[in-house]
Amino acid sequence: MKNKLLDKINSKEAVIGIVGLGYVGLPLMLRFCESGYKVLGFDIDENKVEQLNAGRSYIEHISSSDIASARKTLFEATTDFSRGGEADALILCVPTPLNKYREPDISFITKTVESLKPYFRGGQVVSLESTTYPGTTDEELMPRMECGGLKVGKDLFLLYSPEREDPGNPDFTTQTIPKVYGGVTENCLEIGAALYGAVIDEVVPVSSTRAAELTKLLENIYRAVNIGLVNEMKIIADKMGIDIHEVIRAAATKPFGFVPYYPGPGLGGHCIPIDPFYLTWKAREFGLHTRFIELAGEINTSVSNFVVTKTTQALNANKKSVNGSRILVLGISYKKNVDDMRESPSVLLMEKLRELGAEISYSDPHIAVFPKMREHQFDLSSVSLNPKSIAEYDCVLLATDHDKFDYDMIKDNAQIVIDSRGKYLESAKNIIKA
Repeated sequence: MKNKLLDKINSKEAVIGIVGLGYVGLPLMLRFCESGYKVLGFDIDENKVEQLNAGRSYIEHISSSDIASARKTLFEATTDFSRGGEADALILCVPTPLNKYREPDISFITKTVESLKPYFRGGQVVSLESTTYPGTTDEELMPRMECGGLKVGKDLFLLYSPEREDPGNPDFTTQTIPKVYGGVTENCLEIGAALYGAVIDEVVPVSSTRAAELTKLLENIYRAVNIGLVNEMKIIADKMGIDIHEVIRAAATKPFGFVPYYPGPGLGGHCIPIDPFYLTWKAREFGLHTRFIELAGEINTSVSNFVVTKTTQALNANKKSVNGSRILVLGISYKKNVDDMRESPSVLLMEKLRELGAEISYSDPHIAVFPKMREHQFDLSSVSLNPKSIAEYDCVLLATDHDKFDYDMIKDNAQIVIDSRGKYLESAKNIIKA
């Protein structure tokens, strides 16, 4: 089975199945198509499947022309998971959120495997790319794959390879970002080398799926901890009357031993705010408490309170209360220059200010209408920015620093600007650093 699958991959006759056609799955699909593989994409969202099959993209930084080009010859999207048997490789790119108790929710993974399970056959490889805790691949996926009598490492092959997409970053692509992967067995590892080596410039094998799973968590926990540190430093610097961004710029001139991280209004995105909880949850199984990681999480969560307090103080200094004030939030995506709102700290700021009685509006050049979300409801559309519209608000809160904003125009016309991103380097009477 192994040699037959390797021959298919190496000759590009293998059909690649990608499950979950979002910020991870779509770029991966395009990369396999660019390399000459036929790709079958699976998603439970009928609207997404219809758009893709019509050659349209629903993610801003992925062009419809690229989707249409792939669709012409090599790509098809479907909601029919019974077609899983057509794929020689099944790559799972499904969400792994937290439940209401801040515990890992891997139900998207397990439900996906259960849906595909009746259609597993000899000579297939399954690779999980969703972020999760160490042990998920061999504890949850392998038993489900083997329940029909097929043996992982002999009949079926199983990998874990964490996604490393950075949406909106033109400097790194699916092809150029090194690809870490681990296999359940040596045969699985060999299949992984062929599968990913065919489309990625550099592949990085590790000794096990658990090592690969922990690699992903370490990458994002490293960032979360360092952002937590600099967010705490921001609050300290503010009390001392020091501009933390000036300090960071100065420290970054040191050519060794320092990597600059920048404070903000909180953590966003699907990885950094969530991944630490996957490890802290799993660590309890071994009687361990991840105090350092949890402390960073507390700081990153509470920094939104600091921004709200600075907004309240700025309004008070202007003889206005939050209650009844009109506040315009600039940027509601979780990071600049993308349309991705997952775990966006901007939304948390909007809710907290609304609870205090503020009348909230937003402007975001990447998100025309506030989308329907499970936990957050705002019936709003993006405000067009011009000198008149900006001047009408009691306060403008810069939450996400998109490049498309005209920062000089905003500064010249806003009554108050709360800058939570350090965008304004110079001092101005109406600029409040937060």
